[in-house]
Amino acid sequence: MSVSDQRLSQIIARFAELEARLASGTLEGSDFIAASRDYAELEPVARVAEQVRSMRVELESLAALDDPEMRDLAEEEMGRLKAELPDAEHRLSIAMLPRDTADVRPAMLEIRAGTGGDEAALFAADLFRMYERFAAEQGWRVEVISANANELGGFKEVVANVAGQGVFARLKFESGVHRVQRVPVTESGGRIHTSAATVAVLPEPDEVDVQIEDKDLKIDIYRASGAGGQHVNTTDSAVRITHLPSGLVVICQDERSQHKNKAKAMQVLRTRLYEKMRDEAQGTEAEARRAMVGSGDRSERIRTYNFPQGRVTDHRINLTLHRLPEVLEGPGLGELVDALIAEDQAKRLAAMDA
Repeated sequence: MSVSDQRLSQIIARFAELEARLASGTLEGSDFIAASRDYAELEPVARVAEQVRSMRVELESLAALDDPEMRDLAEEEMGRLKAELPDAEHRLSIAMLPRDTADVRPAMLEIRAGTGGDEAALFAADLFRMYERFAAEQGWRVEVISANANELGGFKEVVANVAGQGVFARLKFESGVHRVQRVPVTESGGRIHTSAATVAVLPEPDEVDVQIEDKDLKIDIYRASGAGGQHVNTTDSAVRITHLPSGLVVICQDERSQHKNKAKAMQVLRTRLYEKMRDEAQGTEAEARRAMVGSGDRSERIRTYNFPQGRVTDHRINLTLHRLPEVLEGPGLGELVDALIAEDQAKRLAAMDA
């Protein structure tokens, strides 16, 4: 997708206009917030657009040079610019792709054990630790909202908030079924088992994005209990919130404070309602979404972690890495994430050129 000189000028002029408005000091309140958001979204596009325009102008100037003494130098410089320009134009095309408005948001990470009993719960815990380590490398903050652990240290379910720069943009392709093939610690015969866990990555909304009426909520307070029926505490602090219009139910009992549990449960409920709204709004784009790297469908098997062979395979892009420990430790996951993002960008560019 080649961007015309006219379009380049429009982008650069719009960015300069926004820059001047913000510097003027005349914007206040919602106008300032809107202009700041537009500026932040346009800045990476404008920077590359300025670079592309500068390279094109320099090429034209060098091509028009008549001085014989400067010809060799001009030819050398033109060769360099012609080699570098396609890469800059490609980066501009990617920067101009329509963005998911949720990309800049923090995310709610939900991991649930699937088929495989205790082994699936242990795998769910392995996945959670992988994302924790990856998040630490990115400078993100992970806060557990709720967790349902088993007696072996696995998770039947764990829900966490991941906050930081570009969290949803980097993690959104992790949603789906993750499969593990290994000999479980509970297996005495040394046989390889296949288990699974489901990962969901949901963008977190601001409070203004999802309005929840008190009359639409049914809130139950009860005593929290842990594994084996042992009471976590002796007060009624666990909270179950039912959103009556949608039927969504959220339970939080990790905190000793009823108010903290209610606040966390509302955070999860608001996120799930926001995702429901996004799904409904994108219904007309369902076919296009399925054509991309992943639809975000939680029933879609996306990746296999094979311990005997030390490999990880992402089935959507047919990429296999023979560095399983590195992936589970966090650093190797970045390579998978980058490959998924690149594939998504390539498919969207192809769709625009078609």
